[in-house]
Amino acid sequence: MKKVVTFGEIMGRLSPPGYGRIVQAQSLNLTFGGGEANVSAALAHLGIPAAHVTKFPDHEMGHAATSYFRKVGVDMQYVQYGGNRLGLYFTEFGAAMRPSKVVYDRADSSFAHLDPKEFNWKEILKDAQWFHWTGISPAISESAAQACKEAIKVANDLGITVSADVNYRKNLWQYGKSVQEVMPDLIAGCDIIVCGKGDAEDILNIVPDGSTKSGWESVCKQIMVKFPRIKKIINTKRGQISASQNTLSATSFNGKQVLKSETVEISQIVDRIGGGDAFMAGYIYGNLILKDEAQSLSFAVAASALKHTIEGDINLANLDEIETVMKGDLTGRLKR
Repeated sequence: MKKVVTFGEIMGRLSPPGYGRIVQAQSLNLTFGGGEANVSAALAHLGIPAAHVTKFPDHEMGHAATSYFRKVGVDMQYVQYGGNRLGLYFTEFGAAMRPSKVVYDRADSSFAHLDPKEFNWKEILKDAQWFHWTGISPAISESAAQACKEAIKVANDLGITVSADVNYRKNLWQYGKSVQEVMPDLIAGCDIIVCGKGDAEDILNIVPDGSTKSGWESVCKQIMVKFPRIKKIINTKRGQISASQNTLSATSFNGKQVLKSETVEISQIVDRIGGGDAFMAGYIYGNLILKDEAQSLSFAVAASALKHTIEGDINLANLDEIETVMKGDLTGRLKR
């Protein structure tokens, strides 16, 4: 099977043990994660060949991050090394009415200062069938945006499916260009995007026009007129009961109809970070293996729900567990 390739920053993640607060911490657990790399890791865990492209500092932290993703089966041969630092983020896990919190320390990372010429996308993508990126990468720096743009162009030339979670992170856009200046050109090269009404307004100035009963469907139709390459738009819906209990569902629009998944209740959240990445990985898996849109959505929602029960950025749920949730079994019954 040809590989899935992802591109984006990987950061070190530091968190207090258990449900401790950062101000209480006398020690911090170190792992690694990044939106796009989490997708590759989840796919590799499910047996899909996956490679991640990024840049790390050439010291122990950069090599530790490389090793961390190699351990879960991600091909890291295209990593470039240089620069001075690995971006970090600190997280504390919420419970009940206390929300989880994340504090970023990623300015001037090696990834932010990458040189687009370091990446030979024709070589990287020659054996690929899918390329995935997110709106985080072009927000970090102009050079990262340029590298992403070049990757999308090569993927388009090679006939590779391109997907993106266009998520808008306002605080990241600090290098002098706005999201509206950069993102439309990148979205134009996509076949599939994850986009909600809020992102559509913030990034594309597209809002519901009243032409359909569903505001999201209206937005999707306008996006597809503006970007005719896009074949499908997907989105997740989270019901926030508390920091410990959520519901999760998803929708897909193919230009003609909206397809909705079942809703899964997550009654005891361990770690919600990476849930969206697990959804995207599940959706890609569904498209490659199941080849049915309803099943792909169901698989993606089940995969994401299970990620909420796993500590760390990466979804380590296996195929049997995901299929069990897809069948509606949420009991967590002991298996032996």
